[in-house]
Amino acid sequence: MNLLHMKHAIEVAKSGSLSKASEVLLIAAPNISRSIKELETDLGITIFDRTQNGMKLTPEGEEFINIARGILGQIEEVEKFYKTGEPQKQKFSISVPRACYISEAFANFSKSLTNDAAEVFYKETNSQRTIHNMLNHDYNLGIIRYAENYDVYFKSMLEEKGFQYEMVTEFTYSLIMNEDNPLAKKDEITFDDLTDYIEIAHADPYVPSMPLSRVVKEELPDNINRRIFIFERASQFDLLSHNAETFMWVSPVPEKLLDRYNLVQRKCSDNKKIYKDVLIYKKGYKLSKLDRQFITELSEAKRKYL
Repeated sequence: MNLLHMKHAIEVAKSGSLSKASEVLLIAAPNISRSIKELETDLGITIFDRTQNGMKLTPEGEEFINIARGILGQIEEVEKFYKTGEPQKQKFSISVPRACYISEAFANFSKSLTNDAAEVFYKETNSQRTIHNMLNHDYNLGIIRYAENYDVYFKSMLEEKGFQYEMVTEFTYSLIMNEDNPLAKKDEITFDDLTDYIEIAHADPYVPSMPLSRVVKEELPDNINRRIFIFERASQFDLLSHNAETFMWVSPVPEKLLDRYNLVQRKCSDNKKIYKDVLIYKKGYKLSKLDRQFITELSEAKRKYL
């Protein structure tokens, strides 16, 4: 297998067309096309579907490109080490849903970092962006969250895109709110009780390839008239702490965090839907020492809070 051909394929996958790849690589498009055809012949697979709208990766092609990126990244590390004498950096990257038990696991994991050079990336986002980050931005681990009724869809999609997956946990969303919120004093909370309050909602709760309108309709009770959509976690706790009219749906939250922001956690009797958090990584990927350390902390946090 020719490494140069591999580089050409990666650039075409990134740009989506031969002409754009040609501009970046400063190589004639026919030569790039020839490289890819030779690569496909050598491997016995079809990496790209040639369409009127450009070059689209096949399922086999997506798997190959993911592996190829890893191989070229390792080659660059080896070259850097022997040419400059710099030690290879430890690398850890994960894309996750917004969840207190996961963020606590990450905080505890950070204490395990040694004095050796390291680059660590922690991204909180939705399932679609997590999968995108792993396919296109070299994130090694991901945790995706979805409602149980999407289980077949997600598992099929993960298989198609070349991911291994392991269940982390499943849970039912709880409510958190300011301790001065009138709902905090109720023994039982229903969907109707939430009507006059303000929901703090994350602005990207959608499922890959499914219309946002459909998912929002399923995920969010229709009787809520006021919502504040946010994209990061810090402001959500400030809002809940300062505005007694607000509430938020969450996976279970540690008591110490509730105490810090003067919040309480309550169950909603109408909410029966089960959600799953699933750890994913590319097939063939070998977990690093840092990956295993994080997974250990994740398991510990799950046992404590869920």
